[in-house]
Amino acid sequence: MNVPFLLSQAQMRRIEPFFPLSHGIPRVDDRRIISGVVYVIKHGLMWRDAPKGYGPHKTIYNRFVRWSRLGVFNRIFAELVGGAGEPDWITIDATHLKAHRTASSLLKGGSFAMYRAHQRRAELEAAHGLRWSGTADRHAAPRRADER
Repeated sequence: MNVPFLLSQAQMRRIEPFFPLSHGIPRVDDRRIISGVVYVIKHGLMWRDAPKGYGPHKTIYNRFVRWSRLGVFNRIFAELVGGAGEPDWITIDATHLKAHRTASSLLKGGSFAMYRAHQRRAELEAAHGLRWSGTADRHAAPRRADER
């Protein structure tokens, strides 16, 4: 089995009491699937980019969603953090919130519309024999190509 990260047996023994009971069909190896969930979240991957050694990406995703809705991960984290006491320092990572200022307007015709407008302007200028003056004044009147 080729996986970059697996929870140890001691770690699994510590969190197994919080797993829900299996109903009917036995579950796929919990250690492999939970390790896959941790790996995907830790590395910021999409579910389908999980290494094949963890099992099918759909199984990893479904287990994460199902157990999240049941509050399994919240109970595990509360237990793991419960005996730790106050942390010495806290870090906040918000890199996933960064976006370019035009990212929200692309679907509304943001920068692409401006690009099309410039193309259209060039077509109009060529059709009418106009060109814009190279001065700093943006509102200068257009000149004909034969004028200087």
